[in-house]
Amino acid sequence: MSLYYEPIVYMISPEEEGMLLKTILQKRMNISRKLISRLKLTEQGIMLNGIRVYISVKVKAGDRVEIRMERESSDDILPEPIPFDILYEDEHLLVVNKAAGIIVHPTHGHYTGTLANGVVHYWQAKGEKFRFRPVHRLDQETSGVLVVAKNPYVHQHISEQMIAGTVDKRYTALVHGRPEQQEGRVDGPIDRNPDHPHVRMVTPDGYPALTLYKLEEAWSEGSRIGLKLESGRTHQIRVHMTYIGCPLIGDKMYRAIPDEAAHQERYEQLDARMSRQALHASELSLMHPVTGERLTFYAPLPDDMAQMQRLLRTQGCT
Repeated sequence: MSLYYEPIVYMISPEEEGMLLKTILQKRMNISRKLISRLKLTEQGIMLNGIRVYISVKVKAGDRVEIRMERESSDDILPEPIPFDILYEDEHLLVVNKAAGIIVHPTHGHYTGTLANGVVHYWQAKGEKFRFRPVHRLDQETSGVLVVAKNPYVHQHISEQMIAGTVDKRYTALVHGRPEQQEGRVDGPIDRNPDHPHVRMVTPDGYPALTLYKLEEAWSEGSRIGLKLESGRTHQIRVHMTYIGCPLIGDKMYRAIPDEAAHQERYEQLDARMSRQALHASELSLMHPVTGERLTFYAPLPDDMAQMQRLLRTQGCT
């Protein structure tokens, strides 16, 4: 196995002739200064036409710029044969459909049984060596599309896309009740609940948070909602749906108590049939950092939410 990942290549156009290599790296290849500093320390980190050069040199039309990153591994993560669903994979990206109930990355008290443990074992079995770099997170009980970068260049690029708002993340939720409007926006700042630090709440002094929603299907006991995040606050969808009176079915942390006792009983009956909040990351679209291609990934509705949806379509539970 090579000490380096496959090189990322950039060809100099006639319009770019005479530019500094440093400018090409920063402005054309969009490589951060931090990563450039790392690449300069490796023997084949930055190459021009197959030769290691200073980044202060000027480039010519037709020149071939290559960057090579040293292979890294996740030695701090114990490989475990944990199955997971792969939606897409190439030399640079791994996209999975995360199951509900699994934690993404080892944390204090959860060093094994995570998605990271399973992915590292999968790569090891293939004789491959990558560091586990999730570009974003999903709550333990939220299922759906999750993107893992295989090198720091890809991680940086997708993170910047997320900051710029060009990564399109869409979710499907099954909620109690129905929104007053067919579609709308929930613009409610979010911060920690001072009485319960692990719980978030909408508060005027919170951090800006915007969720777009659309009512996709409605029944007597609940609704199916399509959601798009315009920001990425912790528990944002769960907090915002509760805020407008449509808490997620099965959500034990965020609840909106109905005015009528009969409705409250129906809420509890539905919640008892759902072992987690009914939230699924159903779609994600981004630009591939290396090929420039726009990619969209879909994760089908998981069995537990599909069963709840069928139950709601029968207009209630027994």
